[in-house]
Amino acid sequence: MADVFLGKDSGGNDQTLLLNRANRHGLVAGATGTGKTVTLQILAEGFSKAGVPVFAADVKGDLSGISQSGDASHPLHNKLIGRAAAVGLSPYDYSAMPVTFWDLHGKKGHPIRATVSEMGPMLLSRLMDLTDAQEGVMTIAFDVAENHEWPLIDLRDLKATLIFIAENAKDLSLEYGHIASVSVSAIIRDLLVLERAGADDFFAEPVLELSDLMRVQDGRGMVNILAADDLINSPRLYSTFLLWLMSELFEALPEVGDPEKPVMAFFFDEAHLLFDGAPKALIEKITQVSRLIRSKGVSLWFVTQNPADIPDDVLGQIGNRIQHALRGYTPKEQKAIRASAGSFRPNPAFKTVDVISQLGVGEALVSMLDSKGRPKIVGQTMMRPPASRIGPADDAERAALITTSPMGVKYNESVDNKSAYEILTAKRSAAKDAAKNAESSEKKSTAKKKTRTRGRKRQGAIEAGMKAGARSIASQIGRQIAGRHGAAIARGILGGFMRR
Repeated sequence: MADVFLGKDSGGNDQTLLLNRANRHGLVAGATGTGKTVTLQILAEGFSKAGVPVFAADVKGDLSGISQSGDASHPLHNKLIGRAAAVGLSPYDYSAMPVTFWDLHGKKGHPIRATVSEMGPMLLSRLMDLTDAQEGVMTIAFDVAENHEWPLIDLRDLKATLIFIAENAKDLSLEYGHIASVSVSAIIRDLLVLERAGADDFFAEPVLELSDLMRVQDGRGMVNILAADDLINSPRLYSTFLLWLMSELFEALPEVGDPEKPVMAFFFDEAHLLFDGAPKALIEKITQVSRLIRSKGVSLWFVTQNPADIPDDVLGQIGNRIQHALRGYTPKEQKAIRASAGSFRPNPAFKTVDVISQLGVGEALVSMLDSKGRPKIVGQTMMRPPASRIGPADDAERAALITTSPMGVKYNESVDNKSAYEILTAKRSAAKDAAKNAESSEKKSTAKKKTRTRGRKRQGAIEAGMKAGARSIASQIGRQIAGRHGAAIARGILGGFMRR
C-alpha cells in the first residue's frame, strides 16, 4: 500500500506519512500565507488516493480546488512542474479528487443537520456560553424531555421544554432540584441569539448519517468539504459542530486498534477555535476523544497558526508534525518558536529554532512517525505540489458537483417530524380547551341553579296566596255556621252539665 509522500528534505531524504501510523494524529502549523492550506490539500489527496475518506473544513474557500484537476493554464504551472522535479516526484500528473460539498446553512453545499438531543446539554451549553447554573437547568430540560419521551429536534422543541419546566418548576424541583426562572429566561434569550446566527438551519432533520461521509468512489476516498467561510464568523457554532462530529464518530465506530490505514481522516482548520474560552470539562472531553478515537481508526489533524494554540494534553496525542514558518517579532512569538522547536527530535545538521523563522512558502519542518511509532529526526522539507488545483473552484464548478451529487436527494429538503414542540403545544391547547369547557360548564350550572331558585320562590308565593285565601274562606264559613247553630250547641252543652 502506498504511503503519503510529502516532499524531500535538505538531506535528500523522502518525508512520508505512513498510513499505518496516521491514526496517531497530526499537526499542521504556521503563520498565515506560509502554505498550510496547500499542505492540507496534499494530505487530503494522499488519503483519498489510498481509499481513505476525508472531512475538512474550508475556512477561506481555497480548499474547494481539490475538486478540480490542475492544468497547464494555471499561473503556477511552471513552478509546480519545477517543484515536482526538485522533490523527485515523477510522474507528476494532474487529477481531481472526488468531492462532496457540505454547508451548515445549505448555501454552498448540502445541508448538514443534527438534532438538539444528539448535541446534548454539555455541547449545547458550550455553544451558548452558559453559566454553571444555566447548564444545570439545561441538563434538567434534557432529562425531563427524555423521561416524557418528547423528541428534542430543533430549537423550538428546546424552548417549549424550557417553558414547561418553568411553568412546573415547583413540582419538578422536588425531583430535580431548584429551577431558577432567571436561568430559564436567560437560556431562552440565548436561544434567540442562536436562531439569528443561523443555528436553526443546523438543528433539524434529516440528520447526517456518518456513513455518507465515509464513502469510497472508484477506489478513492470521498473528500467531504465543509464550506466554513461564513460559518467561521460564528466560531462557537463552528467549533461545537466539529466537536460534535468527532464525538459522533467516536460513539459510532468500532474498535479497530492500529489498522493498515485510517478509516477516516479528519481536519480541524483554525483549530484554536476549539479551545478558545472552552471550560476545563470540555477540554478534557476533547483530550479524551482525541486519545481514544485513534483506536477507532480515525486520523485527526489540527491545523492552526501556532502550536501553542493547542493544549498540551492534546499535543501529547500528536505524533506527526508539519511546521511551516513562524514569525518571531515579539517576546511572546519568540517563546512560541522555542516551544515549537523543542517538540521536534533534533537534527544535527541545523538548529531547529533558527530554521523555523527562515522557512519559505511551501517549506516546512517535518517529523513523521516511523514504523515503530517513534518520531523521526526533523527534516527541513520542500513540500511536493498537489495534483489538484491550487485555489478555489468557481461557483459554476461547485454548483455542478452539488447538482449531480446523490446526497442532494437525501439532504437538501428538511422534514418537520412530530417532536416536543408539537406535543407540548397540543398539551397546552388541550389544557386551555379543558379550562374553557370547565368554565362554561360552571357558568351553565350556576345559571340553572339560579333559575331553580327563582322558580321555587315564585311557586312559594302562589302557594302562600292560595293558603291565605283558603283560610279566609274557611273563616267566613265557620262564622256562618257558628251563627246558626252556636246557640243550640251551647244550650245542649250547658243542659248536660245541669242534669248532672
